[in-house]
Amino acid sequence: MKIIKYLSLVLAVALTVSCEKNVIEYNTTPLTNMAEFQLHYMVPVVTSTANNITRVEANGKLVSNSKATLSTYNAIPSGAVGRFYTVNPGNVNLKMYMTGKVTVDSLVYDQSVTLTEGKQNVFVHAFDKVPVTFDNGFPYVARETVTTDSTAWVKFYNFLYETAGVPKTKRIQYQYVDSRSGARVNIGAPVAFGEATDWIPITVVKSVEVSAGSRLITFRMQEVDDNGTVIGDLQVMGTTGTYAAYTATATLFIGRRYHHTMAGFRAVKSPNSSVRIFTAL
Repeated sequence: MKIIKYLSLVLAVALTVSCEKNVIEYNTTPLTNMAEFQLHYMVPVVTSTANNITRVEANGKLVSNSKATLSTYNAIPSGAVGRFYTVNPGNVNLKMYMTGKVTVDSLVYDQSVTLTEGKQNVFVHAFDKVPVTFDNGFPYVARETVTTDSTAWVKFYNFLYETAGVPKTKRIQYQYVDSRSGARVNIGAPVAFGEATDWIPITVVKSVEVSAGSRLITFRMQEVDDNGTVIGDLQVMGTTGTYAAYTATATLFIGRRYHHTMAGFRAVKSPNSSVRIFTAL
């Protein structure tokens, strides 16, 4: 018994020493006073590999390359929600290349923008225009209930062009169709070109009762004039060259947040317009 007792004591001491010698540390860089941004590529171009952005620089520093391509009508950082690039607040020069090579021919975007401390979304909508910046709205307000919640959040951005170089002049009212009543519900107020709504809660009635909770939601749009009068459903040209009232569907998950961006050409069949979705949370 004494032998077992002493062996146990030796083993305990050995384990203690081992733990002391192998302290796990996580090297991190505090983000205090830094500007954080996500970059959205919404220039109305044809969706193709040739139009992807394969290199992005911020103040001369490489932030994305061909291993993290910025595809048309998409955003970076990609791969996981809640990721941002960081730079010092102030004037930030953004350069975008289409071949991954630093050459005059491959440089398609060279503009500067003022970024502030905190999280923001930067939208490039034309190669010759300064990007538009929006506050990300972080920290996000959470809804906590005794039972399962039924809310997702959508933030709508209007970057719809009529034709090349001609932004849509009428405001857009983004809407979703309530799955219970079939009625249209406004998502915030109408927004003009280059504007966005706040984070707007949307009721998501579960398709499957015992589940994390999601539902396929139908989205619509209306045109609104400067006086706030609804003109009618937004008519967009399809790939066949004919106009139709805009309608689309997307699955929303309870508790998630989504950026919905209307981009492309309204009156051109290629690249025609649609809403592009980027998950914020």
